[in-house]
Amino acid sequence: MSEPRRPRVFDPGDPAIVEEPPASAAPDTAASAAGSSPTVRPTLAELGQRGLRWGTLLVLALAGAALLGISAWFARLVSAALVRDDWVGWTALALLSIAALAALMLLLRELVGFSRLARLNRVRTDIARALADRNLKHERKAARRLAALYARRPEQAWSVRRFREHARDVHDPGELLALADRMMVAPLDGQARRLITRSAKRVATVTALSPMVFIAVGYVLIENLRLLRGLASLYGGRPGFFGMLRLAQLVFAHIVATGGVALTDDLLGQFLGQDILRRLSRRLGEGAFNGALTARIGIAAIEVIRPLPFLAAKRPRVRDVLGEVLRPMFTQTKT
Repeated sequence: MSEPRRPRVFDPGDPAIVEEPPASAAPDTAASAAGSSPTVRPTLAELGQRGLRWGTLLVLALAGAALLGISAWFARLVSAALVRDDWVGWTALALLSIAALAALMLLLRELVGFSRLARLNRVRTDIARALADRNLKHERKAARRLAALYARRPEQAWSVRRFREHARDVHDPGELLALADRMMVAPLDGQARRLITRSAKRVATVTALSPMVFIAVGYVLIENLRLLRGLASLYGGRPGFFGMLRLAQLVFAHIVATGGVALTDDLLGQFLGQDILRRLSRRLGEGAFNGALTARIGIAAIEVIRPLPFLAAKRPRVRDVLGEVLRPMFTQTKT
């Protein structure tokens, strides 16, 4: 009589363990041995992954048909109006001419806006390369391009003139762009901070007082886009509509990369305090958070748009802007 088998521990992932095929797989195995291909039974998940997405195709087809119908109706209306030799035809021709002129001007404005953003980006790239190389020649070239960017502004003429006078005495790498930062760009930072503060106050007030959510959301979106355009115009960009959307994409990518939303929540809690945040009403809390988020977007926009890194000027902080935006709310809640 053989000894009883002792218990053993097996690793399920051990390749030495051969698992016998189930009985249901025997017909397929026999078919494979006979040289015929086994029958493949796709699952519901595999069927969902194969082929076209019929819902998307249906929506696209209906949208295309609706657009084609509107275009055909508009074409018939215009052609019928233009063939008439009376006031209806002449009015239609005048309206179409005005529309074509307006579309051309909008296109030109977008092209000019993109060219301004491209010029600002070239100045920023030249400055970053000059700072990395610590080459005084490249630094002087980048500083001249920066001065030319602001020389045509009446409010910046005195700063540019002072910079050009003092730039002759600078001979150390890095000091010339620090001088440009202190004389030409730092005054713009103060104006940018005031723009951000006003926008954040408006957003906090409208969100707290708005009776409907979609009105508050729409206003927050419009105000933030207007803030981005104002900051870009301040530093020398002034984009059009599509350029502003591209700039908003870059700013939000910067916020996501730096964890800006979580940072805004933390700063809001540190400034007001958790007890006061719990005592705030829902509307006031939403207004405080939206105002803080607008301030964070503005500070991130400065980081993206500013042609110079902060060499000699003081870097603006979200905490400073929050102090000016939320201090009235903090004082009122505390009393």
